[in-house]
This record gives sequence, C-alpha cells and structure tokens, in this order.
Amino acid sequence: MLSKQTFLQGTLILIFAGMITRFLGFINRLVVARLMGEEGVGLYMMALPTFFLVMTLTQLGLPVAISKRVAEADAQNDRAKIKRILVVSIIITTISSVFFTAIMLLTAPFIATTLLTDDRTLYPLIAVSPIIPIVAVSSVLRGYFQGKQNMKPQSYAQVIEQVVRISFVALFVHIFLPYGIEYAAAGAMISVILGEFVSLLYMIYQFKSKKTIRIRHRFFSYVKSSKQTVKELFSIALPSTGSRMISSISYFLEPIIVAHSLLLSGISSTLATKQYGELTGFVLPLLFLPTFITQSLSVALVPNISEAEAMSNKKLIHYRIHQSIRISFASGAISTVVLAIFAIPILSFMYGTANASTMLIFMAPFYILLYIQSPLQAALQALDLAKPAMWNSLIGSAVKFIVLFILASNESFGIMGVAIAMSVGVVLVTLLHLAALQKTINFFIPMKDIIKMIVLILLTWGVGSVIHDFYIKYDPNLLLFGLSLLALAIVYIVMLFALKFITKEELEQIPFLQKWIQ
Repeated sequence: MLSKQTFLQGTLILIFAGMITRFLGFINRLVVARLMGEEGVGLYMMALPTFFLVMTLTQLGLPVAISKRVAEADAQNDRAKIKRILVVSIIITTISSVFFTAIMLLTAPFIATTLLTDDRTLYPLIAVSPIIPIVAVSSVLRGYFQGKQNMKPQSYAQVIEQVVRISFVALFVHIFLPYGIEYAAAGAMISVILGEFVSLLYMIYQFKSKKTIRIRHRFFSYVKSSKQTVKELFSIALPSTGSRMISSISYFLEPIIVAHSLLLSGISSTLATKQYGELTGFVLPLLFLPTFITQSLSVALVPNISEAEAMSNKKLIHYRIHQSIRISFASGAISTVVLAIFAIPILSFMYGTANASTMLIFMAPFYILLYIQSPLQAALQALDLAKPAMWNSLIGSAVKFIVLFILASNESFGIMGVAIAMSVGVVLVTLLHLAALQKTINFFIPMKDIIKMIVLILLTWGVGSVIHDFYIKYDPNLLLFGLSLLALAIVYIVMLFALKFITKEELEQIPFLQKWIQ
C-alpha cells in the first residue's frame, strides 16, 4: 500500500519524476523530429497550443482545488466529505470534457484553416480530441492523491505515460507516414493518447487498491448533499483557471505586441522575428530550467499548508512557506549565477550563437524571483487566496505589456525593451504575492534569511567569476566547460550547508540518507 509522505519526501519524488519525464520528453521530441522532419513537427506543434487551451478550460483549475479540499477533509478525518469532493469533481469534469471535446471536433476545421492557416493541422487536432476526457479524469485522481499527500501515484503515472508514448510514437508515425505528413502528425497524437490512457489506468488501479472510498455506493445521494462542496471547490478552481487563462492570453498576445512595437522602433519584421526568436527560443528556456523543482515544491505545498490550516497550525504554515522559499532560492541561485557569468559559452555550445547573451546576462538576476513565485502562488491557493493570486497575475501581465510597448517601440531599447518588460512582470507578480501573504497572515521573509540569500549569491558569483577567468585563459572547449560547472556546483553545495539553506533535520527526512546522517 502506498502511504502518505512528508513534505520533502513528496517534493523529492515529484522532482525525480519531473527530471525523468523531461529527459524522456526530450527523447520523444528527437524521435518525432527524426521520423517526421521539420514540416511534420511543425504540424504537430501547431496543434498542441489548441489542445493545451482546451485542457485548461476542461479542468477548470480543479486539481489544485481538489488537492486543498481533500487535505483539509483528511486532516479532520472526514471521509464523507472526501467522497463528496470526488463525486462532484467527476461530474464536473465529465460534463466539461464531453462539452469541450464536442466543441473541439466541431471547430477543428475552422481552427485549422482560418486560425492556424494550414488545413493539414485538422488531422492532428481531430486525433488528439479523445484525450480530453482521459486527462480530465486523471486530473481528479491526481488532485485526490496530492490531497492525501501521496505523490507516488502521479509521479509513476507521469513516467509510465512518457514510456508508453515513446514506445508507440515510432510505430504509429511509421504506419501513417505513407498516407502523408499530416497523417503522421495524427499518428504521433495517437501515441500521446495511448500514453495518457495507460497512465490513467495505473492511477485507477492505485485508487482502487486502497479500497477506502467506494465512489459508486450511494453516488446520487452524495450529489444531492454536495452544494456546499461545489462552492468550496469553485472558490479555488475558478480563480486558478483565471490565472492560467491570463498566462495563456498573455502568451498569445505577447508576439503580436512585440512585433508591432519593434516595427514602430524602425526594426524590420524579419529582424524582429529573429530577435524575438532568440529571446523566447534561446534565453527563456534557459531561465525556466530550474522551474521543475519549484513546481514540484508547489504541488507538495498546497495539501501540506491546507492540512496545517485545517488544524489551525499557523506556525507550521509560516515554516512551510519559509522552507519552500529557501529551497526554491537555493535551486535558482546557482542557475542565475551560471547563466549570467557563462552566458556566452552556454549559448554558443547549445545554439551555435551568442547573439542573445546580453539579454540573458540582464534577465538572469531578475528571474531569481521567478523561482520563489510558484511556491508563493501555491501558498495563496492553499490559504483560500486564489482570487488575489489571480489579480496579481493580471496586474503583472498588464504592467508588462505597458512597459513592453513603451520601451520596445523606442529605438534606443528595441528587443532589450521586451527583456526589461518581462523582468518587470516577474518581479512585480512575486512582490505582489509576498504583499498578499504579509497582509493576510502577516508573513514576511526574516532579515536573517534575506542576508543569507545575498551572501550566497555574492559568494557564488565571486567563485564563479574566478572559475570563468580560469576557463577563458585556456582553450575553451566543452570538456573544460563541464569541469568548470562541476567545480562551481561542488563549491555551491558546500556553501548551501555552511549557510544552512539545507539543514540536517531536512536531510533526515530523506530515507536513503538517514543511515549516513545518524
């Protein structure tokens, strides 16, 4: 039987699963690219944003809401409420998935020909539609397991999904490729569906193996008594969906505003596209690299804080937020220093050009606040403050676009105006989240921790500069670069322990380290 984990155990399980799925996802993209070529990958990638948007609407932010409400009910040992949460969630996601699947099938021709301007995307759009109800049910079970603070089922399910997808993508692409590249893209989508379906079967098996809740038993009597449960779920779910929709709309509007702003500054559309491609294709993926760690922390944080709130344990709530900020900062600080100091070799080795190095060096120090933003948002959601979190995201996006237009349309700034605007957005949203927590629960980061953060950054920056100077004195090559990063990482880990960013008590919560510490 799978059991409840501590906050750090659950986080580590999610981090390891995230690392494995990212690696497997990279292999999957390589396989797809090799088999279908640029054109096939283009059709496949053009269909994905539509799918992601539909899934955001279908789930209605329920995974986070379910996680919070189940954790609260579990803390009070209220099994009847947990069942009501599951019954209501299944009904909502079933109705929404059927509705949005039908909408997607009906509008697929219009999306393909008019919005995506390539009627060949019709086939992958239709092929991926059946995945909507599968992912909808998965999201309910995922929220349930998170609420029970058992991160193993969803972590194993993520890995299973990627393994199945990689195992079958080559087969389906090979079968459909003779009929045309659009059919091959549809075949790749079928492998995605199969992966999601097998991972759902695994989570259903894990859910049934516990036999603690019988969903079908007195199903409709629970529906009748679930009016308050619906309100409690939607108080979290709708603002969470709002935050995600703001991100989706912002993602959609950004290239449009950038293109027009740079055009006003006198930059040609061809150069604007090239510069924006360097920023979003080269710089941002590097800046977002540590976020899988902070996202794992966020997932584990919601039920943990919700449980503490249900038990009126304010001290534990403050400690968990402090802990998540400390760990998030520790995971992001090394990335910030490496990206800022080694920007030119990183971009050169990865992309064959260092054109975007100025933007990367400028943005890296500001994006350290992005790494603590996810845990702060999770804390707000866990404390029934999802609505303020949504408004913070909206304000951040609005200010970002205003700054973007003013600066990017000025020839003195150009594409750097876009980089500045993105950095302003990240800093503002993070500070607004901190302000919301300070206002509602009187949370603040202790001055002692702020000093430790500054010392960690300065020491790491100093050591990194020395290693960088040593690196450029000799013939710069990939092996020497790798050894330089390894040396910096070792020194950084020592400093984390010296400054107590990672404590002995936290290490003792990790099973395979307990014997070595005690």
